[in-house]
Amino acid sequence: MKMNTPIAYRTAVIGYFFVNGFLFSNLTSRLPELKDHFGATNSVLGTLLFTTAIGALVAMPLTGWLSVRFGSARLVIIAGLVFCCCVPCIAFSPNLWLGRAGFFMTGFFSGAMDITMNAQAVLVERIYKKTIMSSFHAAFSIGMALGAGAGALFADARFPLQGHLVIAAIGCFILLALMIPILLEHRQRGGSNPVAVAGSRRFPLAIWLIAIIGFCSMTGEGSMVDWSAIYTHTVVGMTKAFSALAMGAFATAMTIGRLFGDRLIDRLGKQVILVGSCCFAIAGLGLVLVYVSAPTALLGFFLVGTGLSNVVPLTYSIAGNIPGIDPTAGIAIASTIGYSGFFVGPPVIGYLGDAFGLRIGLCFTLGLFFVALAVIFVLIGDARRMVNEVD
Repeated sequence: MKMNTPIAYRTAVIGYFFVNGFLFSNLTSRLPELKDHFGATNSVLGTLLFTTAIGALVAMPLTGWLSVRFGSARLVIIAGLVFCCCVPCIAFSPNLWLGRAGFFMTGFFSGAMDITMNAQAVLVERIYKKTIMSSFHAAFSIGMALGAGAGALFADARFPLQGHLVIAAIGCFILLALMIPILLEHRQRGGSNPVAVAGSRRFPLAIWLIAIIGFCSMTGEGSMVDWSAIYTHTVVGMTKAFSALAMGAFATAMTIGRLFGDRLIDRLGKQVILVGSCCFAIAGLGLVLVYVSAPTALLGFFLVGTGLSNVVPLTYSIAGNIPGIDPTAGIAIASTIGYSGFFVGPPVIGYLGDAFGLRIGLCFTLGLFFVALAVIFVLIGDARRMVNEVD
């Protein structure tokens, strides 16, 4: 395969998305062993995972600034390779303090990868001159699924945790290294400050609207991952084994939606897909909350996954293509605000669930879906206004 062809560029970026999901999923699939390794309680383990999220949030705006100055290709290489080194280091940490540092650094470089590989995806999408962002995020979802499967196999074989993560990290490191010559070099000339690149001292309204949509969507994703199985078990009254299918239905729908999302977006348009996605998510979660039964739970969570599958890829694509803003700067703002939804939403649902019941708790997520739908209509109106001003 030639290194200067669109398919080569696309393959390289897909490799980074796949590794990001695959390696992180290998780590999280062995959390029970990591818990025993550190002698941690459930609350301490939760704090460690929270530290990972903090690391990602710290990295995202910093990576956006550095990428504008040095280019996303250079930084995605550094972030990806260091991420591969950080993951196994957690298992070798001799105490909880070094473990916290390992989780923080893993989150930091995973977050840095998130920004820079999405910036690379925007550049490849421009070469194709059509929507292909969802295919990159599908590669991430597939990597997560395969990583979880690999982790389950290693755990079932009682393979040592440290050896497992070293093997996974070495394989991913080699894959990323092979992709280095194929990445697209890009750097915005004329300044190192993302705000200066935008051409003014503030970003346009569109970038903040996109960030809000991303926040609502990512809050929904985090809520479904953390609470779908628990809801099916405690509220619907199904067994734990059956309740796991609820999360499976959501994850399956997310993957399928991203595999076919690009074709639908090109055929129907971004605006239609965004509006339709929110309507699917609202209908799905509404079905789950109103009609409490096993079939409606599985169908409802599948509809939510279908609805949310293409919202985040679309927000990255739109944020990376706003005129006058460097792709990495736009993505950094949208993803930093959006990513916070992953760890803001689930705890809120937990507190509401303890106080009023889990059905009321999940109404918080349903409300955010309505907020996202309203903001999408505002974004559409702002886009039309900009077009009219140009005309």
